[in-house]
Amino acid sequence: MDLDNSKAQMRKGVLELCILSILSRGDAYTTDLINKLKEARMIVVEGTLYPMLTRQKNAGLLSYRWEESPQGPPRKYYTLTEKGHTYLTDLDSGWNELVETVNAIRTIH
Repeated sequence: MDLDNSKAQMRKGVLELCILSILSRGDAYTTDLINKLKEARMIVVEGTLYPMLTRQKNAGLLSYRWEESPQGPPRKYYTLTEKGHTYLTDLDSGWNELVETVNAIRTIH
């Protein structure tokens, strides 16, 4: 078994929840999202993040706007939509249930 691969799969499974949670606190540019994820020790690369943001936008969970940058090209800032807030609430509930279930299983004697 490859432990690093298993850990990567677990991180990938909760990445959507993490992205929506960050955006629930305010709009963010992709680099901001990556930095916040890295601060929390959730390692992610742009090649993983961009497709997920596109899927979330296409599902109506996110919207975006372009803003001029003081350095370089304009930046795309993502915003959580009302549908995204509702979805995040449901994901949070699902996450809490999953954590409780896993913890219960791990402590069975």
